[in-house]
Amino acid sequence: MEIKHAKYVISNSDPMKCPATDAPEYAFIGRSNVGKSSLINMLTRHRGLAKTSQKPGKTLLINHFSVNDGEWWIVDLPGYGYAARGKDQRLQFRKMIERYVLERQQMTCLFVLIDIRHEPQKVDVEFLTWLGEHQVPFAIVFTKADKLGKVKGEQMVSSYKRFLLKDWEELPPLFVTSAEKGEGRDALIDFISKTNLSIKEAEASGVAPEEAIEEEKRNEISDERMDSSSEEDTTRQIEGEI
Repeated sequence: MEIKHAKYVISNSDPMKCPATDAPEYAFIGRSNVGKSSLINMLTRHRGLAKTSQKPGKTLLINHFSVNDGEWWIVDLPGYGYAARGKDQRLQFRKMIERYVLERQQMTCLFVLIDIRHEPQKVDVEFLTWLGEHQVPFAIVFTKADKLGKVKGEQMVSSYKRFLLKDWEELPPLFVTSAEKGEGRDALIDFISKTNLSIKEAEASGVAPEEAIEEEKRNEISDERMDSSSEEDTTRQIEGEI
């Protein structure tokens, strides 16, 4: 799938006032300063589409971007875990995010952004757990991979997986990205493209879109397991030769 056109459409604080469309929406969320706007700009190859800032906590509303004339949508959600915000504002943002995530039927997948350089943070793990408890379709997107070497990056991702599997039965789809170098773009676009196709096929055959989304999620997880198995086999082979 090619992104031919992407444009900003609307911002608001009320999910009920989001665009009236049946097209799939892919929302992006993460801790403040995780590189969310930069990732959206890299994904669409539209520099300046989502406003970037060196100051954390600048996204204050639900921002909708139309892709390919409304074929699907990107949604930029406010970041969470920004301590400088007052208690009342943090509560307001939490309610806004929860209402969108739980009530917006068009929300097809929530991409949760995690800075690859850090060990699992309490605020991230709590949010991921909340999503799982409410059966929200989501994927984990590790950002800023260019800040680490390839080996160190793989180690951090493996460590994060092990941490989550202490309490989780299975992992959601995972992606490793770098907005600076464009890493991970093809994998994300491919996931979105396949999910959109699954939804169209499901609608044509009378299957609920939610089932199609879940099936694509299972396919992505299966592919990751095959990749992980291949990496482990290679590692064992190298160790054997040594």
